[in-house]
Amino acid sequence: MSKRSSQFVAFFLVLAFAAIPAFAGPVPSKTAADQSIDQRAADLALVRDVTANEQVAKVLTDRGFTKEQVNQRLAQLSPQDLHQLAQNIDQVQAAGLTRQEWIWIGIGALAALILVIALG
Repeated sequence: MSKRSSQFVAFFLVLAFAAIPAFAGPVPSKTAADQSIDQRAADLALVRDVTANEQVAKVLTDRGFTKEQVNQRLAQLSPQDLHQLAQNIDQVQAAGLTRQEWIWIGIGALAALILVIALG
């Protein structure tokens, strides 16, 4: 095999492995427009409790948000968006790659390295 074809194979494998963790998941639909005021207050309280968490508050502060700014932005959310956030608060993840995605990247890099060494 020529060096050019081995580079093509390595490139193809890297692309194939990079695409693996990119599966879409189901997203719940928004709530009805006639959501009650009590429901909005309960959703707002739940989300504010999460933002008051010490770790979450530290990250928000590090990003330049004050507690008042966070509360103001939460209050500006539509009832549907606020309810959706409250319903899915346990699914919210920090920015960056998950551990599984790092594992897939590592496997892809290792496979590419093995190919380069074996075919090089």
